[in-house]
Amino acid sequence: MSGRGEGDLTLVVRKPCFNLPTGCPDCLPVYFYLKLANLHFHLDFNLIYPESDIIPYVETGNYVAYNNERGGVIECLKQDSIVDLDTEFHSVPEWVSAKSMVSSWLADAAIYELWLGTDGGSAQKVFYSDLPWPIGKVLYFKKVHSVKLQLGINKENAERREEQIYRNANLAYGALSTRLGEQDFLFNNRPSSLDALVLGHLLFTLQVLPETSVLRSKLLEHSNLVRYAEKYMTELVEVGTSSMPSSSSSRSSSGASSSTPRRGPYNWSSKPKTKPKKEKTNEEKTFKRRAKYFVGAQLVAVLLFLTLMGRGDDAEVELDDDEGYDYSD
Repeated sequence: MSGRGEGDLTLVVRKPCFNLPTGCPDCLPVYFYLKLANLHFHLDFNLIYPESDIIPYVETGNYVAYNNERGGVIECLKQDSIVDLDTEFHSVPEWVSAKSMVSSWLADAAIYELWLGTDGGSAQKVFYSDLPWPIGKVLYFKKVHSVKLQLGINKENAERREEQIYRNANLAYGALSTRLGEQDFLFNNRPSSLDALVLGHLLFTLQVLPETSVLRSKLLEHSNLVRYAEKYMTELVEVGTSSMPSSSSSRSSSGASSSTPRRGPYNWSSKPKTKPKKEKTNEEKTFKRRAKYFVGAQLVAVLLFLTLMGRGDDAEVELDDDEGYDYSD
């Protein structure tokens, strides 16, 4: 590690869930990259801006590497000589093509499954469960619309694009399974950023996506990839990192002692005592009445938004070949 970043590293990610240090598919590869590099770092959770494209990010001293800069956090760490696991692989064609396949085909499959291919429950838990329900719903539907544009999906080509996404993912799993065999790592028996990307994707698919997921079922056909993911889940995901943070930004160590204290069950000893009912004041009654009006206004806003979104989908501009998008085989 270069002397440029003094002090401990801090990795800021979206919240932990699904027995993972973070449920975010963008954050997991960075977590595994730092783990495979044997770097001590702190894990910090940002619950305030769930859709911010700067997350994940790494900071140490005056140095910060954001997800939306120079190809992402891992590339920033390599370019700035903080930590580079890929020095032996930059000129290896097979490694470069494998990394490109994971960053495109599997990344597209993961985002499709998270937002479009399933019921959306996992996405809402990872991104919006800490927000008020109406706001979370609006942001969710806005993201779904954005993902459709990103993947080039419209009403006319939705079925064809879905088939292509799953076909590409299946080809990628087959290639990775063949490449891995019974080895510990994908290339030269040593870790690289490719291993971090693949581990992040595999554990996201196995842990976050529901059992009904098509992508998950395709992955389960490759037993050595599943064993590979389970091996490093055991070795690199430390006990306690999946505990929910207690505030909007809660830091926990991801070094030798990353576990957080656990509270005992609520009903360990006896039933909670019933508090005597308190007479409500006029101010409390007024506040409650205004709160109902506020919630009602939010619901109306959500309905208006969904109505406008529906009209927007009907008038959606199709992406044609003249714009440079070609999704044919």
